[in-house]
Amino acid sequence: MTVTIWHNPRCSKSREALQLLRDNGVEPEIVEYLKTPPSEAEIKAVLDKLGIDARALMRTKEKSYKELGLAGVTDDDKLVAAMAENPVLIERPVVLKGEKAALGRPPEDVLKIL
Repeated sequence: MTVTIWHNPRCSKSREALQLLRDNGVEPEIVEYLKTPPSEAEIKAVLDKLGIDARALMRTKEKSYKELGLAGVTDDDKLVAAMAENPVLIERPVVLKGEKAALGRPPEDVLKIL
């Protein structure tokens, strides 16, 4: 079964998670989500797999989060749309395997779905 990582090579946690996967014999499909942003539907599917709401997948300390005034937004669909339009808002890394997903914060959490 394919393992996919939403990866940002500039992020140390994302690099650590990728290395952990490789150290455990997994060569994942790497999606640099800043270059190839996920759609709203893909983000919603990941949220369902993670069992979290949209804000829990957001980088709330990002400059664009404040600039877009997202702190007061309570509609998950609007938050998902903001992530699709501004992928820098998506917390990373996200690792997907079939119907499972893990947020690599800490990076070791990605091993739970292998």
